[in-house]
Amino acid sequence: MVRQQSSAAGVLALLQEPDPIFKQHALKALSPLVPQFWAEISEHIGEIETLYESNDLPKPARDAAALLASKVYYYLGEYEEALSFALGAGSAFQTETRTPGSEEYIETIVSKAIDRYIQARSEEKSGSGAKIDPRLQGIIEGIFERCISEGEFKQAIGIALESHRLDVISNIYSHTKDVSLLSYAMEGVLDTGFSLSYRDQVLRFLFPLFPATTTGDSSPHVHSLTRLLVTLSDPELTIPFLTSLVTNEPLLAYQIAFDLVEGGSQDYLENLRTSLPEGDETTKPTYDKLRQILTGKESVKLHLEFLKRNNQTDLLILKNTKDALEPRSSLYHTALTLQNAFMHSGTTSDVFLRENLEWLGLASNWAKFSATAGLGVIHKGYFEQGQTILGPYLPQAAGESNVQGANYSEGGALYALGLINAGCGSDVTTYLRDTLRTAQGEVVQHGAALGLGIAGMGSKSAEAFEDLKNVLFSDSAVAGEAAGFAMGLIMLGTAASDPVREMLVYARETQHEKIIRGLAMGTAFIYYSRQEEADETIKLLLAEKDPILRYGGVYTLALAYAGTANNDAVRKLLHIAVSDVSDDVRRAAVTALAFLLFKSPSQVPRVVQLLSESYNPHVRCGATLALGIACAGTGLQDAIDILEPMTKDSVDFVRQGAFIALGMILIEQSEASSASFASTRAKYAKVIADKHEDHMARFGAALGQGFIDAGGRNVTISLQSRAGSSNTSAIVGMVLFCQFWYWYPLAHCAALAFSPTGIIGLNGDLKAPKFDFVSNAKPSLFTYPSATKPPKKEAATKVATAVLSTTAKVKAREKKKAAAEGETMEIDKADGDADVEMGDTKDGDVSPINHLSEDSKPSSSRKKLEPTSETKPNFSRVTPAQLAYISFPSDGRYQPVRTVTSSKQGRAFASKALGVGSEKYAGSGGILILSDLRPDEEAEFIELEAPALAPPPPEVIPAAATAAAAAAPQPTGRHIALDESSPDAPPPEPFEYPFDNDT
Repeated sequence: MVRQQSSAAGVLALLQEPDPIFKQHALKALSPLVPQFWAEISEHIGEIETLYESNDLPKPARDAAALLASKVYYYLGEYEEALSFALGAGSAFQTETRTPGSEEYIETIVSKAIDRYIQARSEEKSGSGAKIDPRLQGIIEGIFERCISEGEFKQAIGIALESHRLDVISNIYSHTKDVSLLSYAMEGVLDTGFSLSYRDQVLRFLFPLFPATTTGDSSPHVHSLTRLLVTLSDPELTIPFLTSLVTNEPLLAYQIAFDLVEGGSQDYLENLRTSLPEGDETTKPTYDKLRQILTGKESVKLHLEFLKRNNQTDLLILKNTKDALEPRSSLYHTALTLQNAFMHSGTTSDVFLRENLEWLGLASNWAKFSATAGLGVIHKGYFEQGQTILGPYLPQAAGESNVQGANYSEGGALYALGLINAGCGSDVTTYLRDTLRTAQGEVVQHGAALGLGIAGMGSKSAEAFEDLKNVLFSDSAVAGEAAGFAMGLIMLGTAASDPVREMLVYARETQHEKIIRGLAMGTAFIYYSRQEEADETIKLLLAEKDPILRYGGVYTLALAYAGTANNDAVRKLLHIAVSDVSDDVRRAAVTALAFLLFKSPSQVPRVVQLLSESYNPHVRCGATLALGIACAGTGLQDAIDILEPMTKDSVDFVRQGAFIALGMILIEQSEASSASFASTRAKYAKVIADKHEDHMARFGAALGQGFIDAGGRNVTISLQSRAGSSNTSAIVGMVLFCQFWYWYPLAHCAALAFSPTGIIGLNGDLKAPKFDFVSNAKPSLFTYPSATKPPKKEAATKVATAVLSTTAKVKAREKKKAAAEGETMEIDKADGDADVEMGDTKDGDVSPINHLSEDSKPSSSRKKLEPTSETKPNFSRVTPAQLAYISFPSDGRYQPVRTVTSSKQGRAFASKALGVGSEKYAGSGGILILSDLRPDEEAEFIELEAPALAPPPPEVIPAAATAAAAAAPQPTGRHIALDESSPDAPPPEPFEYPFDNDT
């Protein structure tokens, strides 16, 4: 048995020996003793360092001394010193990596080496650092080699990205030819906190490495390429790529053009249209179609057609809300206006408004503005007929109307025109600018400015900016606020310093809070997605004394780093949320977390959990909206579990936020996919119908009802495009929606975040053929919610005469006595008025119900087994969670030119039994270009120009239900008559109670 060593003193004494052999032996013997006796050895660290620097010892001995010193410093917690000596240990350190028990030490030193290497490379790239230590370089190269040899490619790519070693990524790809690794590198640089300049450098480096794209499943990287092109927004890169596809893969070129339209800004798409070549005789039709697609109008028309065809709005919900809310209240009128606008968004169905003209006529002032603007949400995307629909409300050529209140409907109509043309507004911006210049009233100017900002979002038009600036300088609070928003929207994402400087100078000079807020938010829009370029302005705004400018600084920070989950930005927002003196700023800081973290929604409940329990109601309110926006459409149960208790909060506006957020999260869910779906809908109806509930809570419940059934139940709220890039229009729309706290009409902008969820298949001629695809999931998981049933008219029922148990005993005794005497006593009541006995004559136990006999119970048929899949036609709704289950039959005539679902989304959703994953990915679906495998056969097409929707017919009871009711077995035996027309039963005969015989 080996005796355990109790001290290292004996070995340490050998270090004092003059003979180098003893010293070498001591150094080797001490190394394994460090974990146990590091404190004792540390007292001799000076001697060990001296031996390392001594030339009297051979190289292996000096390496051993360096390793010993490194391990001692490691246990002392001096990691930088430990790394320095480990670098000097050379071969001894390499040997140590294979020694059992040293894993933690080696892992820490390697981690520190990587950190130091990344820092040194960053300094070297910036030109301020010294040359990198060759020993450090050697360790890192060894790490890269080991990762590649062991197949840990993603680890190597992560280190390479952080250390600016793009050559390593190229070597890995040439070694593996795995395109998914290029996609991983692209996502790594896009979704983490790299600088814009380095991000663009990496993307430009990766782009040529991607192999040529081909039709079908053989090119799963089409999503990654689309995201890369949208992020760079460089026509010089995109045009050659599209041109290379036109000759060999024209269908794929159309598909990528549709995908670019979804994520690209207006000026980028405009540059692509003008830069595309005319082409020769064979390619000219293809280029013409590409230009047609890149206008964005084709996508808008197809989505509009999809929403019109599949409109499943439940008008009874709106009717019940209208009956419950007092129409003369401006707040309630606006609530119902918004609910109707959201529920019918993009469907062009104004049935509810036509059937309730009297209610509509009760709107006055700004409620009338909102009601007219609601038409823009309902007809969103119907740009061809937008001005015709709004014609009666728009300002006439002769100028503004002098009719009292007409200016509100005129301003609302101009705002509505902007909403209708969002994403394809180049046709109406000239009209809106002319109206803005000629308008005299601030209400009309307000509507024109908002409409111009939304229709011209990201157009970078200097002329429009100047027109808005002139309105701003008129110093009208109402018009100036809208001008501030619109100036930011026009210059969206430009980071233009001159406009920002002008706007902030004016914000500090004006006395109007509305103008200051408009300009502060406009500044935030200008720095959208500009990351570190916005840092200086953010620092400036957050240091302001005026809380409204600090509020703008919070949103500038959120929009500059939108979707990046940048740690520094999140940390800064959390600090503001608990430290700022202004409640508005604190609320905004919590809400703004959603715009940073929406790409990883499962993290958000954990981040805002404590904030949702804050003593400050404004912080709690911010937490509700943060959960709603970041987790929208996911049905995430963790978020719902936080929000449901907040619907009972003591403060009305916290309850309002909770109701709105629940509607966003549960949009496009079903009773089978979310346990809280039915209970939340019931809660909305209960709160709205409760006249004793607070006004703000009822307002929030009405908006929540609008969100949960938005777009005819065919849209979701998604801040990501299908390719995975940030959805600019949606992010801007939700930021504007959050301003409803100050100005209700801005709530309409939530419609900008509504994304239609369907599969819309087109062939090479951009026509929609008839075909079917398969959803490999139970239909109940993704079905539409069942229609609300109208309240049944309950017939007044007769209450049966209750017989007390004592009376029953008396009757029993009377019967017994009569039987004994041979007499017949009439003690039963007349037919049709049977008593409900409240006791058993045998033992006297009280029983309130006289159960039906077994024979009288209707027999329940066995439940029909639900199929595990269903076939759906073209233009069908397919929710984001359902995309993971979609497949095209292999023997089908039409096949998509790119994969329907990205692999990341499939993993996220398919991992859940109900098809609802914790992570939200935009996935794919949407508009799909299809290749025709049997072009010789005649094809059937869907007529895209659908007729105007007629009002829905009155509810008819299905024949099957009627037949089933008739065939149902009728209960027999004693029962309570439900016929109101039957005569009343006669009173019982008088009798005397025999007290003497009572036992």
